[in-house]
This record gives sequence, structure tokens and C-alpha cells, in this order.
Amino acid sequence: MEVRNEIKKKGSWRQFLRLIQDTNPSKGILVFALFMSLLSTGASLFIPMLTKGLVDNFSLSSISTGQIVGLVAFFIMQTIAAGLSIYLLNYIGQKIVAGLRERLWKKVLILPVSYYDQNRTGDTISRMTNDTGVVKTLISEHLSNLLTGGISIVGSLIVLFVLDWKMTLLLLTVIPLSVLILVPLGRKMYKISKALQDETASFTSVLTQVLSEIRLVKSSNTEKREYETGNKGIEKLLQFGLKEGKVQALISPVMSFVLMALLVIIVGYGGMRVSSGALTTGELVAFILYLVQIIMPMSQLSMFFTQFQKAIGATERINTILEYEVEDHETGVKVTNAKQPIVLENVYFEYNEEEQVLKNIDFTIESGKVTAIVGPSGSGKTTLFSLLERFYEPTSGAIKLGKDAITNYSLQSWRRQIGYVSQDSPLIDGTIRDNICYGVEGEVTDEEIEKVGTWPRVT
Repeated sequence: MEVRNEIKKKGSWRQFLRLIQDTNPSKGILVFALFMSLLSTGASLFIPMLTKGLVDNFSLSSISTGQIVGLVAFFIMQTIAAGLSIYLLNYIGQKIVAGLRERLWKKVLILPVSYYDQNRTGDTISRMTNDTGVVKTLISEHLSNLLTGGISIVGSLIVLFVLDWKMTLLLLTVIPLSVLILVPLGRKMYKISKALQDETASFTSVLTQVLSEIRLVKSSNTEKREYETGNKGIEKLLQFGLKEGKVQALISPVMSFVLMALLVIIVGYGGMRVSSGALTTGELVAFILYLVQIIMPMSQLSMFFTQFQKAIGATERINTILEYEVEDHETGVKVTNAKQPIVLENVYFEYNEEEQVLKNIDFTIESGKVTAIVGPSGSGKTTLFSLLERFYEPTSGAIKLGKDAITNYSLQSWRRQIGYVSQDSPLIDGTIRDNICYGVEGEVTDEEIEKVGTWPRVT
């Protein structure tokens, strides 16, 4: 089987969007959640203007019931809308990650054995758990910040231009400075996050392998060796985590410094404008409140930008599984007569060009008879059974059932004719009865199980 595993080395936002779209999230709930976010943002944009009116006309006699009711109404509207938005986006995020994990789970079950030869089990587990969790975090915790933050910034800037265009121009000087800070740090974060996710997958793989073979570890007295191996993985995770922390330690404080410095400048310059009569006290208060509504979203957008870089790396890793070619279980005819000899004709097989395992294999397995394949360890016995199960295809030659090549039959039908018992006889989670009936379709009675137990070589 030819397996295609050519994935773009560089992740992109288009790959991320396509990944999300393929989970088919509820567009209605998503639109409503984003609408609630917009409603919350819109309400917050009116609050500074209401505050301006209160400050400019501050006296007990001038404060009307309508102003108080209006201010309270906008606060309540903002709170309810924000709460609904947060819950619904979290719901969407959970549904999307569940859909992703379902797709991945379905995919890994039909991947060819060659995939598992090339990839460690822990890596696959990490992609199903850790990487999908990164995507969920972006959607449920940061997606609303992208839309509402952008609208809050644009809306606040429009109002600020109306209030005082000179101070607003001074405010805009922070935008190119923010871009100069965020873009290079974002690229650095993408590289670190992807490396961290890769190392997390590698560490998970080590844990899975060691714990699944704990009896071998103990019987071989290799606890100390495995401890040292695990510690190396822990140390690598620590170093990547510290690198990620350094970037985050730069992004948030630097942005906070820039924005707070801007706030001080605006307050100082605004005070001068109030003293000269160009600006009222209420307008300055409103200006500062709008400035806060710009500062907070910009901080949230920087966090979104950081998390988005992580999600891009996670998307790239998830796609390495989703875009891998799977086994075709359906193509081919059904096996109608399994009581025929299995014939191997001049079979060659190699895992790679430098590792030829089987060479010029010719023999016949007669139907209804016991055929023992004997040989020293490493001689190719397991590989031969893998070819019979069609886990792999011969490099050359043919395997036939009677006169027909076994590739003519569908994988599902062919494997249904084979009862495979491996050397270590692994058990699935469940009862002994579940294990005996594993892979059998339909209901199995106790009498049938007892009958099978009397067969030779079963007990």
C-alpha cells in the first residue's frame, strides 16, 4: 500500500479554519454567541458617554432617574450578554474538540500498520488529547476576544475622534509600536509551541511504552535506566516551557508598559486640554474610559495572538494524522469459499530497501490441515503472518486463496476468515466473555462459547 504523508511543513490559518469547518460546528449557536459578544461590547461603548453626562452635570438635583436607570440597564445588558457569550463559546469549543477527537479516533482505527511502525503510540495519543485541547482553548477562551476586541477598539476610536481628534492621533502612535513587538514574538512563540507539543508527544510515548511493559522493566531491573530516560524528557519539557514563559513574559509586560505609558501621557495632556477649556471634565473621563476599553482588548488580542500560534502548531500535527492514507476495507469481493489452500508464490518482502525480510518464499498451506511455520527469532515468521493478514503487501510475488490473489477480496471479508492469536495474547477492556467474542458480529450464546472451548488447541 502506498501511503501519502506529505504535509505542509508550515502551518497556516487556512488549515486551522478548514479543520474547524470539517467538525461542522453549530453555526446558529456560534452566530448567537458572537452576537451576544457584540451586544456586550456595544453596551460597554455607551457607558462612558453616560458617565460623561453625569460628570459634566454633577449635582444631586441634575441627576435624573432616567440616567441612573439607563446606566444600570447597560451594565446589566453587558453582564448578561457577556455571560451568555462565554458559556456558548465554551460549549462550541467543547463540541469542536469532541468532533476532532471523534474524527481522529475513527481515523487511527483504519490507519495501516505501517503508520504505527513509523509513529510511536504516545505521539498519536498526544495529538488526540493535548493538541485538540489547544484548539479548544483558542475557541472557547480567546475567539470572542478577537471579534469583540476589534469592535471595541474601532468603536472607541471613532468616539474618541469625535471627542478630541488631537489626543486620538496621539493614541494611535501605539499601534505600529505594538505590531513591531507582537509580530516577531509571535513567530518565536509558534516555533517554541510546536517544539513543546512535539516533546510532549515524545514524553507521552515514553510513558506509554514503559508503563505498558512494566513487567519487563521490573524483571530486567531497568527502573533506574527508565527513570533517567524519563527525566531527560521532563528536563526537555522544562526547557521548552521556560522558553515559552520568556516570550510570554515579554509580550504582556511590554504591552502593559506601552499602554500604561500612553495612559499617563493622555491623562497629562488631557488635563492641559481641560485647563485650557478645549475639553470638559466629563469628556476627559469618557476619553480615559474609552482608552481603558482599548487597552484591555489590545492585551486580550495579544493573548489571542499567542494562543493562535499554538493552535496553528497543533493543527499541523493533527493534520499529519487526518491526511494520512487509510486502509481500504470495502474494495474487493467477499470470500465465498475459504476452504481452499493458501498458496505463496515467489514472495519477497522488505520493510525498506536495506531490510529484506523474506526472499523467494514458495509453499502451500492446505485447507483443513495443521501447518506449522518454524524458524529462529527474526527469521520472518511474524512478518509472514502479517502478509497473510494483509497488514503489508509483498514487495513482489503473490499470495493466493486457491487460484485467486487474496488482494481480490475486501480486507473486511478476508480478515473475517482469520482467527489471529498473538504470542502475548492481549486482552481488551471488559469481561472474559467479551474477549472470547471479540470481533464476532451478532449475538453469541453461552452454548456456542462452551462448544468452542472444547475445540483442540483452544483450551
